[in-house]
Amino acid sequence: MVDEVANVNKPRLSAAGYMTVSAFGFAVMGMCVKLGDTYGFPIMQMMLARATIAFSLSYWDVRRQNLSPWGNNQLMLLLRGILGLAGLIAVFTSLTLMPLAEATLIQYLHPVFTAFLAWVFLNEIIRKHTIFCITFSILGLLCIGQPESFGGKEIPNIALFIGLVGAAISAAAYTLVRHLSRSEHPAVIVLYFPMVCLPASFIAGWEGFIMPDLLGWLILLGIGVSTQVGQVGMTLGVALETASRATAFSYTQIVFAVVLGIVFLGEAPSFATILGALLIVLGALINNLGAESQLKYGQAKHGEG
Repeated sequence: MVDEVANVNKPRLSAAGYMTVSAFGFAVMGMCVKLGDTYGFPIMQMMLARATIAFSLSYWDVRRQNLSPWGNNQLMLLLRGILGLAGLIAVFTSLTLMPLAEATLIQYLHPVFTAFLAWVFLNEIIRKHTIFCITFSILGLLCIGQPESFGGKEIPNIALFIGLVGAAISAAAYTLVRHLSRSEHPAVIVLYFPMVCLPASFIAGWEGFIMPDLLGWLILLGIGVSTQVGQVGMTLGVALETASRATAFSYTQIVFAVVLGIVFLGEAPSFATILGALLIVLGALINNLGAESQLKYGQAKHGEG
């Protein structure tokens, strides 16, 4: 099976291309969730629409490639699905409580949580570049969390907390997807997300159910399709490249979120948001460059040995 994974059809895009497509998909998803909240859809109904569309497309893709939908490491794949469900609830909730740009920015604090998880569970050393990343990320979060200090509107603490929970779960999901990509086909990894989300959201999605009109159906369709684009792009991008290189390109989602927020939601970013974005992205890029340098140094030492 490992050989089958290694011999997947030659990718149409580079890792950078897939991650950029993924970033755009997730940004559109965020916009659609906010439109759905304005329409009146409960969060679980939007998740049900997302899971139904994603499962249909993912299962079709798996069968098209004559793959087993169960994969090799079912326990880890199931855990990936559970993390995806929990993370999606947190992300959708945060999107209904704060502007699109701010909610997107908080999700990109996941390198901080990745470093912490690696330190606790893998006994990895927190290196200088990661400390810089954590410092800049915290400063960026303070800017976003206190926009009134810069003349912006206050963001509820509960919104920030839920956003941070989503970022922490995203960190765990990124790490797990990278691990699973060594033995699982990307299409199978993607399938397990809606495979877990669909029954959970089906059970909970009927409370406060709203029968949509044409506009409502388009919003729900947009949530499902855009999230699937994001998931597939992320899985392929992370599988093709080191995590540090691949995730660097995912930061284009912040740009997409700001533009979509201005054009479709009338949400112009405050000075606090712009400053926070610069600090968070700067910290993340320092972390990515540091990780890349460390990887090259390790490969050079291994080559000498």
